[in-house]
Amino acid sequence: MPHSIDESFLALPLRTLADAALARARALGAEHADFRFERVRSAAWRLRDARLAGSSDTTDLGYAVRVVHGGSWGFASGVDLTPDAAAAVADRAVAMAKLSAEVITAAGSDERVELADEPVHADRTWVSSYETDPFDVSDTEKRELLAEWSSRLLAADGVAHADASLLTVRENKFYADTAGTTTTQQRVRLHPQLTAVAVDPESGEFDSMRTIAPPVGRGWEYLTGTGWDWDAELDRLPSLLAEKMRAPSVEAGAYDLVVDPSNLWLTIHESIGHATELDRALGYEAAYAGTSFATFDRLGELRYGSELMNVTGDRTAEHGLSTVGYDDEGVAGQSWDLVRDGVLVGYQLDRRIAKLTGFERSNGCAYADSPGHVPVQRMANVSLRPAPDGPSTEEMISGVERGIYVVGDRSWSIDMQRYNFQFTGQRFFRIENGRLAGQLRDVAYQATTTDFWGSMTAVGGPQTYVLGGAFNCGKAQPGQVAAVSHGCPSALFRGVNILNTTQEAGR
Repeated sequence: MPHSIDESFLALPLRTLADAALARARALGAEHADFRFERVRSAAWRLRDARLAGSSDTTDLGYAVRVVHGGSWGFASGVDLTPDAAAAVADRAVAMAKLSAEVITAAGSDERVELADEPVHADRTWVSSYETDPFDVSDTEKRELLAEWSSRLLAADGVAHADASLLTVRENKFYADTAGTTTTQQRVRLHPQLTAVAVDPESGEFDSMRTIAPPVGRGWEYLTGTGWDWDAELDRLPSLLAEKMRAPSVEAGAYDLVVDPSNLWLTIHESIGHATELDRALGYEAAYAGTSFATFDRLGELRYGSELMNVTGDRTAEHGLSTVGYDDEGVAGQSWDLVRDGVLVGYQLDRRIAKLTGFERSNGCAYADSPGHVPVQRMANVSLRPAPDGPSTEEMISGVERGIYVVGDRSWSIDMQRYNFQFTGQRFFRIENGRLAGQLRDVAYQATTTDFWGSMTAVGGPQTYVLGGAFNCGKAQPGQVAAVSHGCPSALFRGVNILNTTQEAGR
């Protein structure tokens, strides 16, 4: 059944504080003002060899006022839950905007902050899709499940150690602005992960392999049978790790690649997700992930990849980590095209960047990770669409004479233009004459973004589609962290350059 907003959050003086802050901002002449109240509860557990190694349970609670005054941004936050305190926060936000205006004028700039229009969304409520709130499950039950799974791994031949972790978040937000939008939202997400470690006692050589189950916008049911077959994955992991320990090192060269969604999501994140953030493409943002080769003047013209490449930005995907009802500027969640038939046709926008670049409306990509941070343009669920009648993973493998099947993400490297990259993975299987022929080690695939996506010659069908993602995408100064999903099918890439990572490390 659909959930409702937590009553303890609704019992807070949300509207009283918002009314006081927004009224004060209006009285001081703000062209725009918004108020955001957040309560973010985060809990984590970490087990080493089935024993608890650490845990945490924290709550971040407070509110923020953001204004446009005199054509400049102002922002301030607070934790005192009284109307007078909220009005004082608005005072500080306006004072900051005035100071910013002076600095901008002194620097010789006449650029003014203007926001793209958005319909008013009054008294809207939205709750993410889940069955059981993980915070309704006892800590004991969580630890026992992780310990049981760890013990299963440790009991298998060849597994010397097992690590387990679980991250859970419940995020509540109330938003109101001077246009009349008011939204109240609740999101739940979690990330379980297990890693098996093998050690050769004679040589001292070791390696590891972890689960490929993605983090999700789901509840506790994700760990108890809905959305992932944990028994099957845990049963397979030890034998896969044992095979990996015996596997030969890859011979560098050009190979055809069949890339599983458990690996391809990260390539999408780094080479498409960050590259199509318009603030990066314009040079307004460079923290953590640099700017972008996909510059604004190339919109509608840049050949990003093959004609099979269709990529969407999406704030509405069920169970997506970046899925919302409304963003932190009061913009309704949407889905839109970023790449269509291999051509760049869109970007990710917030209201200011949308207005600045001539778009009629933001596509809802503003987000702040805490009440003490200002909203910035953040990544949507950026996903490669499957082919409606596309092949299965097995069918793609059957069409490869000499290649590699890539499963699971591991390390990566990409330049500050999101253009030159290399990625590794959890598991690599040699393909010979259309069949899997055992694992390989020390594999990394290397390409430029456009060459890699241009080499894509087959896109899997909906039956291969998986929504992957991460909890820890970083951006901005001061730094913020956001969770984001990336869906994709399996896909076939021809003639990709493969590096041997041990040889590269020795150079």
